[in-house]
Amino acid sequence: MKYEFTPIGIIHSCFKEKFGIPRQPGLIPEAVATLEIVPPFNRPEAFKALEGYSHIWINFVFHAAVREQWKPMVRPPRLGGNQRVGVFASRSPFRPNPIGLSVVRLNEVKCNDKGVELRLSGIDLLDGTPVLDIKPYLPYADAIPDAHSGYAPDPPGQSIALSYSSQAEAWLENVAAKQADHIRRLLRQVFENDPRPAYLKAGCAERKFGMTLYDFNVSWTVENNQVNITEIKYLSVPED
Repeated sequence: MKYEFTPIGIIHSCFKEKFGIPRQPGLIPEAVATLEIVPPFNRPEAFKALEGYSHIWINFVFHAAVREQWKPMVRPPRLGGNQRVGVFASRSPFRPNPIGLSVVRLNEVKCNDKGVELRLSGIDLLDGTPVLDIKPYLPYADAIPDAHSGYAPDPPGQSIALSYSSQAEAWLENVAAKQADHIRRLLRQVFENDPRPAYLKAGCAERKFGMTLYDFNVSWTVENNQVNITEIKYLSVPED
């Protein structure tokens, strides 16, 4: 038995590649996205009263993790990337059916003659992600105070020392102040959640990394708990 689904929308995210995306929603409040609703689902009446909710559930497709064959066991990052667990005991994107589920903050429902857009934050979604459905988050039903979470009992993340090279500081000075503040907060939250693969974290010598956010690339090194942003540059020269 097979089923086919039609996406109701597409995510336009600050995360342009998989590297750097938090492994769960809500870990990086500064991570923002717009959900563009596509025809024929972009009818304002379909979203009436949604603005009364602070959060929504998003069902989506792991479109960058589709594989021809699935495996019954995976190596979750929370176990250092070395121990295996069953795929159904994980939130790995490599699943028999590559469907994801995230709860995100709903900042705005924007309806106009161009269609419908939802402004989101606290996302863990790659740019271009197809969305299958959305549902309002209900605290009385969806939050379970006495729940426990197996091998991942506590949220990830730790305090870090973060520094910028002179080039990175100069780049930020040429960006509008509000945008620069947002970028600084976003970068700190990304690095506090350590985007490096689990196998590189323990005993890793200083090494250079890079990732793409929005329309720019960030290069950095990390040693112990010290992150140094060495370079920020646009992917292409911005128009005046």
